[in-house]
Amino acid sequence: MSRNLKLTLAYDGTDFNGWQIQPDQPTVQGTLEECVRRITGEDVLPQGSGRTDAGVHALGQVASFALESPIPERGLRIALNDTLPESIRILSVEKVGSAFHARHCAKAKTYQYRIFRGDVCPPFVARYAFHDPYPMNEEAILRATESIVGTHDFTSFAAADPDRSTRIAAAEAADCDDEIATAPSNVRTIHSAQWARGPDELTFAVRGDGFLHHMVRNLVGTLLQVGRGSVGVGDIARVLESRNRSAAGPTAAARGLYLVSVEY
Repeated sequence: MSRNLKLTLAYDGTDFNGWQIQPDQPTVQGTLEECVRRITGEDVLPQGSGRTDAGVHALGQVASFALESPIPERGLRIALNDTLPESIRILSVEKVGSAFHARHCAKAKTYQYRIFRGDVCPPFVARYAFHDPYPMNEEAILRATESIVGTHDFTSFAAADPDRSTRIAAAEAADCDDEIATAPSNVRTIHSAQWARGPDELTFAVRGDGFLHHMVRNLVGTLLQVGRGSVGVGDIARVLESRNRSAAGPTAAARGLYLVSVEY
């Protein structure tokens, strides 16, 4: 009898071409799939809560799949961590109900973006934070960020997603509601968006009911332009209302972004 399993995992995305499996490319999903096959002999495709891009990291990604193997959950976690590269760690393995799906059942996610503000970025930080040592009005960034909290159409901060219609159809056929299917068009609710200042880093944390393709990185790229003075504090509301990607700023580098947690 098969079990439906929920895996929570962390990974360094630097050397992976994102989460989603791709031919002849190293991906987190593809690596996990291969390790499950080696341990159990079963061909399963772990479904993630979302598709992190190339170079994006995760502290609490969630994946789910059904498995026939009788290996206990704790034993499977140990076996996977013994088999996976050190850049991917399985934090927990849990048996869940048959209706659970890591993506379709997600209710909220939290992302974090790290910016190193010191003059010289240490080599042990460079893979995990965006280096921006230039003058910046951090107070203006804080004030501008208030405009994105709440329910808005985030079309201006979304990259084109060719797989969107396919995923909506899959969500409608599932037992749980997908975060994309439950929100009309590109409307999302941002529950909180905050910046924290450390000795050398500026960190952005955002929690919402769902995120569009490149949405967090596009928000960060635009807010950094506010800090540089090329976009006004009050312009963020105008950018949102325009529903035009060209009205927003550039996409921030992938290496500073982390999927922190997924809520169900």
